[in-house]
Amino acid sequence: MMDCCESQSRLVTSRRALLLGGASFAAWAYLPKFARAADGRDPRLIVIILRGALDGLATVAPVGDPDYAGLHGSIALTSDGPHAATMLDSFFALHPSMPEFARMYRDKQAAVIHAVSTPYRDRSHFDGQDVLESGFAGPGRVQSGWLNRALEGLPKGAHVMNGLAVGATTPLVLRGAAPTVGWAPVSLPPAADDTAARLLDLYQHRDSALASALSQGLQLEKTATGDEMKAKPGGNNAGAMRLVARGAAKVMAADDGPRIAALAFDGWDTHANEGGPIGRLAQLLSGLDSALGEFERGLGERWRDTVVVVATEFGRTARINGTEGTDHGTGTIALLAGGAVKGGRVISDWPGLKPVNLYEGRDLAPTTDLRAMLKGVLHDHLGLSETVLAKNVFPDSVQVKPMQGLVV
Repeated sequence: MMDCCESQSRLVTSRRALLLGGASFAAWAYLPKFARAADGRDPRLIVIILRGALDGLATVAPVGDPDYAGLHGSIALTSDGPHAATMLDSFFALHPSMPEFARMYRDKQAAVIHAVSTPYRDRSHFDGQDVLESGFAGPGRVQSGWLNRALEGLPKGAHVMNGLAVGATTPLVLRGAAPTVGWAPVSLPPAADDTAARLLDLYQHRDSALASALSQGLQLEKTATGDEMKAKPGGNNAGAMRLVARGAAKVMAADDGPRIAALAFDGWDTHANEGGPIGRLAQLLSGLDSALGEFERGLGERWRDTVVVVATEFGRTARINGTEGTDHGTGTIALLAGGAVKGGRVISDWPGLKPVNLYEGRDLAPTTDLRAMLKGVLHDHLGLSETVLAKNVFPDSVQVKPMQGLVV
């Protein structure tokens, strides 16, 4: 088995912008402030990375494809009977563990991009995540991430406050040169009791909301060091995702809170006992769904100017294996949610699931480049130019045009 057991343990915070992290999830943030004077919008972007490779065919199932049920076998979703999936249109159905996303979809504040992938075509989690976060077509080429470079390319007038990073490393997606002079990350040993005590004492006197969020984050990290937070069937990953999103939304809703944030949730490598409408994947999707709901509620009126992007390094095989799981694949889904999303749509150039249509005879064939979706969001939501996107944010991607019409 390839690097299936990779995990990251991080807790990274920034001043006035704590986002929580641990072994089953990680989070970090910058604080650009770039309210658009022309239309009064104050856009926020949240990127959620699902580490381990999400089974897109089990999350948004092509129940209208005659070959789907036979490939996914005992874990295939159905549109009727117990634990029925939610029909999004006449062809695609959403996993029943995602009622919040289903509601957002009905309210036209959520969308699905199906049969999507990065340019990466091998099946290593490590390299796949490298490509996903770096924005380059291949792994191991740079030590900076596309979201960091996007911050560097924000329209003139963006301002970034001083930052404090607490953790072992800065995630690749936000690694690189600081977006502006003045952002100065300070790395500290994660979960060190003396460091935590000093930070809590400092913020209790200066910022009670941040102190409360920091306290929750440190407690989550302590919990994460035990077996109960490891990715496994029956674990409480779902509750962790919800708590992380709740803390993040609270500080992002503030006038001087972060406008850009990224979170990573681990544990999506479902080689065995994936489960169908109930089971391990269902629990993970419930956690993701709850996190989206927490962002909506916590951001309040800020939700209308928010886009949440959910992406993973690659998909999983179209056919289940002998342990009722799925192996490393290629095509998958990406999700969009938020009041600024032009939703109520499944966007897909569907390739079909007949053997001749499968990528290398085993995977959902990708027909959409994930960079096209990301470019579309960054262009229409944050105002980055196509030139900056093609040359700096996603280098050597001139041929990948931004998707249009994703943002209202």
